Amino acid sequence: MSNPETSILFRPFSIRSLELKNRIVMAPMTRLFSPEGIPGEASTAYYRRRAEGRVGLILSEGTVIDRPASRNDSGIPFFHGEAALAGWKNVIDAVHNAGGRMAPQIWHTGATRYINDWEPDAPVESPSGLDSPGDLRGVAMSEEDIADTVAAFAKAAADAKRLGFDTVEIHGAHGYLIDQFFWSGTNLRTDRYGGPTIKERSRFASEIVSAVRHAVGPEFPIIMRVSQWKQQDYGVRVAETPAVMEDWLLPLVEAGVDVLHCSQRRFWEPEFPEIDGENGLNCAGWAKKVTGAATISVGSVGLENDVTNAFAGKGSTPASLDRLVERMEREEFDLIAVGRVLLSDKDWAAKVEKGDYADLKGFNPASLAELV
Repeated sequence: MSNPETSILFRPFSIRSLELKNRIVMAPMTRLFSPEGIPGEASTAYYRRRAEGRVGLILSEGTVIDRPASRNDSGIPFFHGEAALAGWKNVIDAVHNAGGRMAPQIWHTGATRYINDWEPDAPVESPSGLDSPGDLRGVAMSEEDIADTVAAFAKAAADAKRLGFDTVEIHGAHGYLIDQFFWSGTNLRTDRYGGPTIKERSRFASEIVSAVRHAVGPEFPIIMRVSQWKQQDYGVRVAETPAVMEDWLLPLVEAGVDVLHCSQRRFWEPEFPEIDGENGLNCAGWAKKVTGAATISVGSVGLENDVTNAFAGKGSTPASLDRLVERMEREEFDLIAVGRVLLSDKDWAAKVEKGDYADLKGFNPASLAELV
């Protein structure tokens, strides 16, 4: 593995009230270690260790808003209720004491399939009662349901600010609720939240962002995670062209999003190679180009294979950072999110900063079984 000059990853970055010491972000990763939805001491220590390991910005695992059936596993933490919020207060205080910055990722998992035998008390909800195209599940949301969900996102964001978090990330990717509104295959609505164009189907997300902006004020940064791919279909694309991507993402930025977190499986792959070639802009690069917003890229950073291998219980060996440095130097995106490697190597960022490449670890799937 080559040893590139990585100082560019350790330049400061700031936006609105958020000031980061470097460009490395801990990607949000579902962990399922919050019994009854409450993060405990193990979660607090887990996030504190990543802050001590020089991660610039930590994005929490997905946390659910105050909405029935908003999570798809009983071990996913709430971001509502006195007990859960007290747990998150302990987390952010520990991260700050270690010199870190952090955002909760707030979400609603929509009609996605469950990964174990647990089922919620309420029926799952989605734009049109579909988990994926043609796959019926749960109920279609009424306009009252939609309004209540928008309010729940805003309340969670306001609580994040009140607890002392530095920013908040809204999850709008991977086939969960907001993304099910974006996706033409799961949004068959004929009211103002549906329609044949992505701009029309972005209304729900834009209303959430506007409500969050109102709740947190003008200086608190808002991040939104988006993706072309869905867990229901890795090959599906919301935007087939840059023009459609602009119609999709620009309304979110105009509503108040400061940073677009663009999820793809391999960060080095071009989004529209038919336009700018095999070394062209990735998803985050194009998002930055068509909206003018700051962006976070993500996807197999520091590892030889992508996240689908982790779903199959496979590990991965360390990979060169040459491609990452090259893209950061050309300012294709502003921040880079690192996922699986931080589960097995809490000090990954510190090692890269020091140039200790020989000591970098890969991803061990055993790391999924505990908070280390």
